Amino acid sequence: MQRLLSRLPFVVLPAVLLGALVLGVLVWRAGDRLENFVEDHRGALVGVPFTLTDQDGHRRTSASFQGRFMLVYFGYSYCPDVCPTTLALMADAVDKLRPSEKARVVPIFITIDPERDTPKRLKEYLRSISPDLIGLTGDLPAINKAAAGYKVYFRKRPLDGGTYAMDHSNAVYLMGPDGKFVAYWDDTAIGPDKLAEEIRARL
Repeated sequence: MQRLLSRLPFVVLPAVLLGALVLGVLVWRAGDRLENFVEDHRGALVGVPFTLTDQDGHRRTSASFQGRFMLVYFGYSYCPDVCPTTLALMADAVDKLRPSEKARVVPIFITIDPERDTPKRLKEYLRSISPDLIGLTGDLPAINKAAAGYKVYFRKRPLDGGTYAMDHSNAVYLMGPDGKFVAYWDDTAIGPDKLAEEIRARL
């Protein structure tokens, strides 16, 4: 009996190692399946068909940009800092692409403040940032639908004097030529060179 007990660790150890190996394989395969699931379904998580109006008063739908990558940002023209900084980042990054690459990317600004951001207002605002930017507005239900589809948070915040600001999330989305989600960035410190590099890698 004592001899059996003394040999027990040598019998159990291989079984424990084998069990650990099997468990590791199962965990690895589960992680792989999860990664594949996210890869296969991420296009359905962000983005939605939309029908809005551009800064020239033309009706634009998401299908209007089919075949090109959309670089999409939600904000508003009365934003004092984050929005103009992010739009300038987008415009500079697109300008750093090669001509053949630039032709495949359209930078889009969708307002979350349609009450004030009329087509005329957007045209004046975007002209000072980049002629390449397309500004989109519409009625509030259409804006709500687009923002919800892109998982964008926004809320009107009253200010003194009867005016208001818009609190909102700050992310730039890259959508593929098929309209499906490709990538997003939420840090304006990335800089135009790095953003251009990351966009180029996904074209």
